[in-house]
Amino acid sequence: MVNNNLEEFILRSLSEDTGDGDHSSIASVPEGASGKARLLIKEEGIIAGIDIARQFYPFIDKRLATDIKIEDGSHVVPGDIAFYVSGSMRSILKSERLLLNIMQRMSGIATRTHEYVKKLEGLKTRILDTRKTTPGFRSFEKEAVRIGGGMNHRMGLYDMIMLKDNHIDFAGGIEKAIERTGEYLKKNNLRLKVEIEARNLNDVRRIIAAGGIDRIMLDNFNTEDTRKAVELISGRYETESSGGITLSTIRSYAECGIDFISVGALTHHVRSLDMSLKAI
Repeated sequence: MVNNNLEEFILRSLSEDTGDGDHSSIASVPEGASGKARLLIKEEGIIAGIDIARQFYPFIDKRLATDIKIEDGSHVVPGDIAFYVSGSMRSILKSERLLLNIMQRMSGIATRTHEYVKKLEGLKTRILDTRKTTPGFRSFEKEAVRIGGGMNHRMGLYDMIMLKDNHIDFAGGIEKAIERTGEYLKKNNLRLKVEIEARNLNDVRRIIAAGGIDRIMLDNFNTEDTRKAVELISGRYETESSGGITLSTIRSYAECGIDFISVGALTHHVRSLDMSLKAI
């Protein structure tokens, strides 16, 4: 996590939550009072966001101290203590919900990603995330995917060329989309990987004939056509499967010899991991 990005997020989120003050804490807790709290795990899963907590608390209050007991990527069970935080009671209370929101969602994503990754044990296929992320929270969610054992597909529209169905149709077809992309990269002296979507086996054949790309995405292919597409591509380009692939079907796609499988559900359809911050 880039520290500047984290600080910007914290400032924006605290402003949203506290407004002109945390009146509950100010009203009930004496100014200057110190205390200690623990992060209690209440559900089995993979924890994520510990490194965020390390950066988070000093930004909230330089006098807050953390004692980390469990690191990111660890398997946790109910009753585990992830860390202790001590210092100003008001500072701990003001930041409690924000940190829990971050860590619970990140841990839910890491846990879900780990479930997909385990399904592919012994195979070369890697799990990718997508851009189906929460606006303003993408860097946290993609970090959680990495902690869970997955890979980031791309961070945004700026670090990879991805020609999807609408790009192809607006460009006037597969060949024109690839040709124009090549010209654009050359003209602007850009070195970006190029991925293009195929909607059927005929698209795959046209893409292979056109060349000029790095990866072919097989979108909403069944396993039979996926296997045929991998044979057609024959290692000349990276391959990626996408579209409606679930925990129950993912291994059958990977067994077709695909390099990557992208799963939007890692970030846009996930349940947070239960945990709470308890005063000691």
